[in-house]
Amino acid sequence: MITFILPGYSIHNKEWAQDVARKIKSDGQIRPIFWDHWTDVSQKFDPKEKADLISRHSKGNTINIIAKSLGCLVTAHIAENIPGQINKIILCGIPVTDLKDGDVELLSKIPAKEALQFLRRLPDLGIRVKTASDIAGQMVEEKINKWKVVRRRT
Repeated sequence: MITFILPGYSIHNKEWAQDVARKIKSDGQIRPIFWDHWTDVSQKFDPKEKADLISRHSKGNTINIIAKSLGCLVTAHIAENIPGQINKIILCGIPVTDLKDGDVELLSKIPAKEALQFLRRLPDLGIRVKTASDIAGQMVEEKINKWKVVRRRT
């Protein structure tokens, strides 16, 4: 089994990917992905191209994916390419404001349709997307680092 870690577009997400790779416990391979445009600004970021490359690298193995921001869009393309190989997908922040019309439709194909619909309705519910993203990030961080668990009051 291979666990791919797909960070967001910004170079600042490189640390996040390395941190997740370091802390995750897995019997299989852990492969953080580093985008080409981080080291060569002339490289264009094409989510479909990146997904095709990662799909080929999986070589028929069962895969897990942990994705953040635009890495979620790459994940949607991977899910479209090799749906039978995917074991688990963890989305850590969907780039709601950076998506094009076709991207939203593609993301809705990931088995998280209800979650995506909820995220799209957040402003109507009076909840800022950043607030929901921060809470989701905190929950993922608590799963990785048990000592960061906080007590919540309702």
